Amino acid sequence: MEDRLQIMLVDDEEIVGKRLKSSLEKEGYAIEFFLTGSEALKRLDEKHFDIVVTDIRIDEIDGLEILDAVMENSPETKTIMITGYATAEIAREALAKGAFDFIAKPFRPKDLREVIIKAARQIKRD
Repeated sequence: MEDRLQIMLVDDEEIVGKRLKSSLEKEGYAIEFFLTGSEALKRLDEKHFDIVVTDIRIDEIDGLEILDAVMENSPETKTIMITGYATAEIAREALAKGAFDFIAKPFRPKDLREVIIKAARQIKRD
């Protein structure tokens, strides 16, 4: 059985996604990276992820819709929202819908790793 955390990463900025994917893989996580919300939703139907990290503004399917799908189909999955358009209103909405945490861009990969570690601890307690 796979004991590495399975993490989905969704960001429409390919350079950001590749950089985060590489950084997180070095930490030993299994990462699947998607550029669009529709690709991410399709994959969520096929596979369980422990953690989903998604940008809020992606494409025709945004991060809040991905969060809704995760909460409906896999409520034990921790969803971390990231955005370059952080407002208190968006953060409140994401957290009210069940997001585990919210990170505003720009952030360092270390910041995301720290939130993932918190989410992993929560998963182990659940």
